[in-house]
Amino acid sequence: MRVLFWFLAVVIFVPLALSIARGMAYDGSWRDAPRHSSGLAPDPLKTPEAIVQIYSARAFNWRGYVATHPWIIVKRRGAARFTRYEVVGWGGGQALKVNYALPDGMWFGAEPSIMAEYRGAGVERMIDRVEAAIRTYPFKDQYRSWPGPNSNTFLAHVAREVPELRLDIPANAIGKDYRAWDEPVALAPSGTGVQLSLLGLAGVTLGIEEGVEFNVLGLNLGIDILRPALRVPGLGRIGFPEDVARQPETVVD
Repeated sequence: MRVLFWFLAVVIFVPLALSIARGMAYDGSWRDAPRHSSGLAPDPLKTPEAIVQIYSARAFNWRGYVATHPWIIVKRRGAARFTRYEVVGWGGGQALKVNYALPDGMWFGAEPSIMAEYRGAGVERMIDRVEAAIRTYPFKDQYRSWPGPNSNTFLAHVAREVPELRLDIPANAIGKDYRAWDEPVALAPSGTGVQLSLLGLAGVTLGIEEGVEFNVLGLNLGIDILRPALRVPGLGRIGFPEDVARQPETVVD
């Protein structure tokens, strides 16, 4: 038990300490936090093909030490602009927001990264499925930073409904494991395995994309087998980086 205690202390608290040591993405007021374009989204007027991009950035202020905020943008073939979907816990109205910010905007001072990108003729069908999944999201009017439902709960719902995204949501995406009390068993968010979760407070996920991941009070710890790495709180992963193995993919008819 002593060995187990020290092992857990190292793999949980050390990554959290390193995440805190990185500092917050922005420590000023949300009113003047940078939200300009990051330059990651292509110019829709110069890119006629259909596109799906999924973004993630460190959460605002102290939440960025332990959690991330994701969103989805889509553009149909020939469209002149992107549509952005996400869940936000402030601003009035329902939590599910459409075009709340620029498609690839800085998230209140935090630089976003692309988790997944799909382009091509077949992406039109993917957009249909993504938008259908968004319409069926069950917590449109609810938001709790911990343990959920929140923005990562929303992304996990869409990922389960559209398994062709094969989305591996990182370990520091607090809320991704939130499940209603009467639906504790589901597909893993990637669609490549299964998940058991009790209100996002305790559970386990087994999947080809996720590997093996345990959830203890909303903090996730596991092993990514496909791309060897530890899945840890705060930092997300320690090991081979996700973006080396998962390049933007093209979906064709």
